[in-house]
Amino acid sequence: MYRFLLTPRWWGINVFVLLSIPFCIFMGSWQLGRFEDRVQDHHTATEQVAEAGREAPRPLKDMLPVTKATSGKLVTASGRYGKQLLVPGRELDGKQGFYVLTLLRTGSGEALPVVRGWLPGAAGTARVPAPPAGEVTVTGALQASETPGDNGVSAQGGLPAGQTAAISAASLVNLVPYDVYDAWVTLSKGDAGMKAVPAAAPPDSGLDLKAFQNLGYTAEWFAFVGFVIFMWFRLLRREVESVRDAELGLVTDEEPVAVDAAVK
Repeated sequence: MYRFLLTPRWWGINVFVLLSIPFCIFMGSWQLGRFEDRVQDHHTATEQVAEAGREAPRPLKDMLPVTKATSGKLVTASGRYGKQLLVPGRELDGKQGFYVLTLLRTGSGEALPVVRGWLPGAAGTARVPAPPAGEVTVTGALQASETPGDNGVSAQGGLPAGQTAAISAASLVNLVPYDVYDAWVTLSKGDAGMKAVPAAAPPDSGLDLKAFQNLGYTAEWFAFVGFVIFMWFRLLRREVESVRDAELGLVTDEEPVAVDAAVK
């Protein structure tokens, strides 16, 4: 009854199944490995940020450019505060609010974006503390420039004057009249009674959308394995039923012709 498995058609079907199953298992395992790597990166980055807060601060110039190794490290920089901007739509401790971002003009000629603190509610300039006057030295955690999509950062469009959606040189270059470092600092202690913004893990090291995409692809590849096996057994069952019907004389070569004649 199963001699049809030796026909060229079934040889092709069997070879396809035997190749597709291990391929799908391999791809599913690879995607699962990518998800596990991102989970490990998230744990490592979180531990790194926590440990960095206990280290002695180092000069800003010694920690640039920002990498995964330097992100979250404490740095110091000196200069005079200049233009101040608000960064709306930032959550802290489960509450919505905004960052107070002030550009620190350093001796290098470039300005360092400094998040002086966080305030609750909608962004507004009426209750925002003015930055200290004169020469200041700040200490805070070094952070990489943000891009839309990082930590819920939205696109720049539609914001009123004096506000920015992302803290990055690319976003600030059109808002301030001087060059800006491709990095920013969040103060270890909030300025003027504002709440300090904790350092975040480096970009691409958290449980973000990409990580859960890997997990979704894992489920898809393993689902393909089940689908291939199901379809093989379905085809096998139909073929066995056809062979059995032919052996019992329930199917003949003349039947399709008779049916066609009857239709005509």
